[in-house]
Amino acid sequence: MHYDLKLPLQLLRKGRFDEIFFVDLPDTQERQTIFQIHLSLRKQNQQFFDLELLTAESEGFSGAEIEQVVIAALYRALYLKQPLDTKLLLAEIRQTIPLSVSRREDIERLQQLARDRFITVH
Repeated sequence: MHYDLKLPLQLLRKGRFDEIFFVDLPDTQERQTIFQIHLSLRKQNQQFFDLELLTAESEGFSGAEIEQVVIAALYRALYLKQPLDTKLLLAEIRQTIPLSVSRREDIERLQQLARDRFITVH
């Protein structure tokens, strides 16, 4: 898959946009922050979660994939009638195949394209 061919060339020319940015997959600190945000949005006390373990186990996950892990684990906790915990989140992480794995070649091509042509932010 060639991502640079997906957009009309008119959209990629200089002057169409001020700049074209690429936001890569989140690093360790960013993944931890994403977990904190999505746990807080769902009224979960972060003190009860091993954020370092969750962050380590979610290497290669996008922010959206982390959000879905939290949502799915919360549904599972409600089904089991128990509080959300690190164990349930880890189970969801381990059941999830992130795009960085399932579409590794495509992601790597996109990352290379971004390094070559766009302003990258992290």
